[in-house]
Amino acid sequence: MTRLDLAEIDLTTLAWLAGSSANRAILAELHEAGHPGVRNSHGYVVQHLIDRAPTVSELAGLLGVTQQAASKHLLELERLGYVERVPDPADSRVRRAQLTDRGWQLINDSRRIRKQLDERLTRSTGKDAAEAARLALARLLDVTGGTADVIARRAALPGE
Repeated sequence: MTRLDLAEIDLTTLAWLAGSSANRAILAELHEAGHPGVRNSHGYVVQHLIDRAPTVSELAGLLGVTQQAASKHLLELERLGYVERVPDPADSRVRRAQLTDRGWQLINDSRRIRKQLDERLTRSTGKDAAEAARLALARLLDVTGGTADVIARRAALPGE
């Protein structure tokens, strides 16, 4: 078998492979930290609950999926204890999704684990190399038109 030289892989593919590997590592650490059952797709939903409490319809629009798909994601997060649906203060017939204390703990644990991974990478590569990689990946978002969505927390669910 021919040995694959990772340095010969195009940057976009390498970014995807590295990101996928990092996501798996982060999920494994989250599971160990008391968040079993959390999946990658849950992060796409949770990002929309950080600064708002959307209805299922609003969440579907934010995620770019059907109301049925958004409802399914919310139900999974409710069953795991990360989300609750509460009456809208202006209209008690309307239900809004919001993070529970456990949901905020998931966010805090995720941020802590990602920061630790970032620090390990920086120690491994050196600060200049880590900054160069960050800049290259930020520019990749720019040239592929993804920057605005990331800034607005509108990263779309993959494959949906």
